[in-house]
Amino acid sequence: MNDTLKPRGELTLRTLAMPSDANPAGDIFGGWVMAQMDLASGIRAAERARGRVVTAAVKEMAFELPVKIGDTLSVFTHIERVGRTSITLIVEAWAHRSRYNKLEKVTAGTFIMVSLDENGLPKPVAPE
Repeated sequence: MNDTLKPRGELTLRTLAMPSDANPAGDIFGGWVMAQMDLASGIRAAERARGRVVTAAVKEMAFELPVKIGDTLSVFTHIERVGRTSITLIVEAWAHRSRYNKLEKVTAGTFIMVSLDENGLPKPVAPE
């Protein structure tokens, strides 16, 4: 395992990269990785808001390394800011490459989620 870098935030989601998620070269589609990050953001933000949330924006995301078939993708979330109706999260995706016992950061991004009421309108985030 790479001991120099460590994930920031709370482990929110783990999943296995499967052949159906890859291109013919065995690289996992970036959209699949991003979808897992969005799912993790929704889980963490909904727990904090104690209710329904939706993705409002994704910012500053760049892929540093590929994810390969057989890697375990771990998504870590850190709540950076809570606004009146929004929650900003720093989201990191790390690949555990079990064949090499290596954990590598593959991408990170800033996700902004908005808390919604039962009518789908923005509502204030519940106090902590």
